[in-house]
Amino acid sequence: MSGLAPVRRVLLRDEAYEHLRRAIVTGELKPGAQLREHDLAAELGLSRAPVRQALTRLTAEGLVESKPQSFTRVAPLESDDVRDALQLTRALHEFAVRSARLTPEHLTRMRAANAKFAAAIEAREVDAAIEADDEFHDVPVEACGNRAVAETLDRYTPLLRRLERARFSSLPAHRSIRRHEQLIDACAAGDTGEAVRITGRIWAELGDLLDAGKES
Repeated sequence: MSGLAPVRRVLLRDEAYEHLRRAIVTGELKPGAQLREHDLAAELGLSRAPVRQALTRLTAEGLVESKPQSFTRVAPLESDDVRDALQLTRALHEFAVRSARLTPEHLTRMRAANAKFAAAIEAREVDAAIEADDEFHDVPVEACGNRAVAETLDRYTPLLRRLERARFSSLPAHRSIRRHEQLIDACAAGDTGEAVRITGRIWAELGDLLDAGKES
């Protein structure tokens, strides 16, 4: 015997969760869309039980809102859960930038990620832009070496994906390229205070989309 661990079987509830979360984040299921267990089960080719479990998990994460005997629907973009997640995400990224000991290799990775980000924005490839943006911001998070920060960001970042998709498909996305460049310059100069300020500005500008949505 080789001692290899058996391949873990994917639970149907996890499969339903991944499909539904992806559909919400990408906008396939739009804010306010009604989520009916029997319809979703039929579309996914599953029974209602794993769909129900997935919706319960998505509700706990703030991507779905539910009122017993009344409705279950995709949460609005400007919900309190999103605002709370944005505030926490901003604070954690500021902490990471403040605590990180960035080496020249880290800065090279940030520049490469921003180049990929800029290319994706020019090509209007939103998914690629989000992936490159993650690569960029993951560098200080990794460099700060705080596992709790990384795990908490993994938990709350999906709530912000719909905002990021809206941002990276619009003109303000080019401002994000410049903000990234400014952050790299501040880190390269060892100006921690400026780096933290720019990081806060990046996430505050994402929050501006919430205010714009509220006013519209």
